[in-house]
Amino acid sequence: MKRLIAVLIGCVAVLHTGMALAASSVRIGALFSVTGPASFLGEPERNTLEMLVKNINDKGGIKGTKIELIIYDTQGDSTKAKQLVNKLIKNDKVVAIIGPSTTGDTMAIIEDVEKAGIPLISCAAGIKITEPVKKWVFKTPANDHLAADKIFNYMASKKQKTVALLTVSDAFGSSGREQLKALAKQKGLTVVADEVYGPKDTDMTPQLTKIKGAKPDAIICWGTNPGPAVVTRNVRQLGIKIPLYQSHGVASKKYIALAGAENAEGVLLPAGKLAVYDKLKPSDPQQKVLREYDQAYRKAYNMEASTFGGYAYDAFLMISEAIKKGATTPAQIRTSIEQSKKLVGISGIFTMSPANHNGLDLSAFEMVRIVKGDWELAR
Repeated sequence: MKRLIAVLIGCVAVLHTGMALAASSVRIGALFSVTGPASFLGEPERNTLEMLVKNINDKGGIKGTKIELIIYDTQGDSTKAKQLVNKLIKNDKVVAIIGPSTTGDTMAIIEDVEKAGIPLISCAAGIKITEPVKKWVFKTPANDHLAADKIFNYMASKKQKTVALLTVSDAFGSSGREQLKALAKQKGLTVVADEVYGPKDTDMTPQLTKIKGAKPDAIICWGTNPGPAVVTRNVRQLGIKIPLYQSHGVASKKYIALAGAENAEGVLLPAGKLAVYDKLKPSDPQQKVLREYDQAYRKAYNMEASTFGGYAYDAFLMISEAIKKGATTPAQIRTSIEQSKKLVGISGIFTMSPANHNGLDLSAFEMVRIVKGDWELAR
């Protein structure tokens, strides 16, 4: 009998140890375009997430809970993203997923995460990701209609009343085009040209020649690299002197490098505050976190942090805050994310709700101008 009791006690001890081990780690998945055309998005996102997880685990985890991180490369391919999200859900048993990097990849997997009941925090900007609201889907980049609104407000301050649109024909560009046209009508601006280019196009001279003939007060290009860089070079080649606005989709130094600093001189765009954090007032609530992120990223990777990496930072911040509050299951993490209030991140200050799974407003953006290969606040 004594031996039996000892065995039972031993079994209970092993069971409790196993439970403790199970509770001492949380497995998080991520899908990024680390390679392929959108690698300028996915690489800094992957780097940021790996840096954050390493730093936390090196310090013993989040209140003793270690993070197991599984990252897959979608290569910017929606079919691959769909395959990999199911691998994360069914094989890896993750409790939350960060990414994908692009709107197209994100839209392709929404049905999968909704069906599985796994919280997804996308790093893509398309408004359709979170509008209408989906129970399990959130995103950290500000909605594209906010970026469009920021541009139009700035144009109004400069008394620019007619605009030409040049948008890429992918999910990001199509969403932006839709928002731009709707907002232009609301704000009393006239769209005098509405041109489109393909994601792989290498010369937009035909579209820009038509735009030049329409004589707009300004041009808005909406896309992600390399297309906008090509547009910028073509604008200069054609001798077009009117203001050129780009979307927040090119808010990294990669765009300036691709376009060439001389060609990009004077280009305007809405960008997250990370690009100009050193020019913000010390009282800005984001300045401290922006500075610390940039310094940590420079130390880890010997290069400045990018706005795109900040999207992954914010997603992990939300999950970390959930774990701090004791959330370990997908449902608990989802509820915690939805209850985020005045959470200071890289992309802005987040206040989520059941009706708002992005949680940002116009304050997430600053209008910036490219001057001598760097960002300046546009006044």
